[in-house]
Amino acid sequence: MVTIIVGIATVVAINTFGTAADQANVDAVRNDVATLASAAQGFYMRPGMLGGGSRTFTGLSFDGLAFPADGVTATPLTAQNENGRYTIAVLAPQSFSIVADPASCDGYTPGAVDAEGVLTGGTACAAADQITATVEPNVFAFDS
Repeated sequence: MVTIIVGIATVVAINTFGTAADQANVDAVRNDVATLASAAQGFYMRPGMLGGGSRTFTGLSFDGLAFPADGVTATPLTAQNENGRYTIAVLAPQSFSIVADPASCDGYTPGAVDAEGVLTGGTACAAADQITATVEPNVFAFDS
């Protein structure tokens, strides 16, 4: 009887830990998205002579942002770190969207990063598992 109770308790503990680890990853991705939004708003405000956007998001890429990425694609609109993959999407002069794929979601596989830090390959999460946000000069909001 004791063996059965201990076995059930172990299974419950393993499931609880797995769920907590997945939620921690999602929380880390949401934090990374907020960091990216803040850095992008700084780019927006910075004059062009200092490498900024001069009150526009035009030209925004991961190359010009202080973002903790392990690798960035050759077209620097996608970056990856241990938490997941982040893509700058729907880039317009006064707004843009961020699409994030948490590493803990089903179907996600990280891309390969070469010696120069160029990211290639990898697979994204299902759209339902992605985290999206919209960034404007003075507004940042999670869409999902």
